[in-house]
Amino acid sequence: MNAPIIDPLQGDFPEVIEEYLEHGVMKCIAFNRRGTLLAAGCSDGTCIIWDFETRGIARELRDKESVAAITSVCWSNYGHRILVSAADKSLSLWDVVNGEKIGRIVLQQTPLLARLHPGSSTPSLCLACPLSSAPLIVDLNTGSTTVLPVAVCDLGNGQTPVSRNKSSDGTPPFSPTAACFNKYGDLVYVGNSKGEILVIDYKSMQVHAMVPISGGAVIKNIVFSRDGQYLLTNSNDRTIRIYENLLPLKYGLSVLENLQSSANELDGVEKMKVVGAKCLALFREFQDSITKIHWKAPCFSGDGEWVIGGSASKGEHKIYIWDRGGRLVKILEGPKEALIDLAWHPVHPIVVSVSLTGLVYIWAKDYTENWSAFAPDFKELEENEEYVEREDEFDLVPETEKVKESDVNQDDEIDIVTVEKDAFSDSDMSQEELCFLPAIPSPDAPGLQEKCGGSPSKLLDSNHSGSPLSEVAAHNGQGTNHELSPLEDDAGGTQLKRKWKPSEKGLELQAEKVKKPLKPSKSSGKLSKAKSKSVVDLDTSNGATGVTPLIE
Repeated sequence: MNAPIIDPLQGDFPEVIEEYLEHGVMKCIAFNRRGTLLAAGCSDGTCIIWDFETRGIARELRDKESVAAITSVCWSNYGHRILVSAADKSLSLWDVVNGEKIGRIVLQQTPLLARLHPGSSTPSLCLACPLSSAPLIVDLNTGSTTVLPVAVCDLGNGQTPVSRNKSSDGTPPFSPTAACFNKYGDLVYVGNSKGEILVIDYKSMQVHAMVPISGGAVIKNIVFSRDGQYLLTNSNDRTIRIYENLLPLKYGLSVLENLQSSANELDGVEKMKVVGAKCLALFREFQDSITKIHWKAPCFSGDGEWVIGGSASKGEHKIYIWDRGGRLVKILEGPKEALIDLAWHPVHPIVVSVSLTGLVYIWAKDYTENWSAFAPDFKELEENEEYVEREDEFDLVPETEKVKESDVNQDDEIDIVTVEKDAFSDSDMSQEELCFLPAIPSPDAPGLQEKCGGSPSKLLDSNHSGSPLSEVAAHNGQGTNHELSPLEDDAGGTQLKRKWKPSEKGLELQAEKVKKPLKPSKSSGKLSKAKSKSVVDLDTSNGATGVTPLIE
């Protein structure tokens, strides 16, 4: 298994633990579509929403009706809603912005996994996979549930698929099961305990195709890549398989109906297999041929180029990373804690894992700093390379640049209105996507205002009356003017600057002036000549003090 490991420096995937998140005992995680928010379900029934950019808590969704551990969390397509499944058999739908619960329903069995319908911006329809029964289609608005078929019985004509929830002895024969929607939610892919992948129209409850898996092992996980081109399954035979989706992303149901009509000469299971071969094609298989370990929470990377799977062994926190071609590229070894959930960031090469102790570890790429001081158009070479000089390389105006300039049409109009469609955009969605949540400030701690010196009004009064110049002006019987305020407006009133604080020498001169006021002349009422006396000139504009002699 170690033979096909390629150079880790050539891949864009995580390598080391960057940091970890801690809040209670977290059990499951899920990114929103852009990867800016991370939802984590805790053992006390709360759902924590982390701002993944700042690593801070943006929301805390707490249900007073439920204190059971959360088994799964799922974002809506545009991030406005979150579906939470709990161990008390409940499904809860939350409004992320307001932090309010939209609806809640209690099932007959504990849902291990629940997924919202991806074809709506504000969905109320979801797919739930209970502990030991067939998957359910649940309408959270009406509370209705519909059981999906989990097997195809050969009845001779093959027109009616039958779903069996219990066998003759009363035990569920097809448990556990895994299910997921396709990209646009018009089909449901169900993996049963017989090692079969069923393609079902959940509206008519009809099985259109069936793909058998070699070995017939129980399918534990089934998930689509983000672009909908590949399907991943995890089976009890300790093998992860990738299937290529041969159906179109849109209108796949109509194509399935045409395939069935073209295979009318066949009956029953054979017809389902023929149609299934035209729906899914086996692409790759991943397994540890040495240790034969079980896999837990496998998934794709955001671009679908990488596949990861966690070791299900006790006391191991190992994450295996393969490229889509089937080569093992990295084994990430974490602390001696069991791994219970995994998620790959939709955009960046970041993996988030949940340990049995409730900590969330963030794995990122180990970037090495390169302090080589080169020009922007230079690059560092690993070994010597032969360089062939161009004939016009050192010309003032190379011929290559002249050709480029001639190709550019200066009269062409530049389109600055059209917005390019990114990998996340969807023309069918009309609602704006929720990428970030506004931070909610926490209330001040008790006694904080007392530590700051009282109320803000008291602080304002102390700022206006506590300066030395204001005390001197009050002693002279003059009121403080605008120039003596702690913060004075600059020209235009757009900037504020702090008031200049006079020096000790200036204060002494001011005190002498107060003690010995100047006396007016008896004859003319003007100031008499006093060669030895002077007046203190306080220039508050530039913070300088000076002594100006008196002039008659």
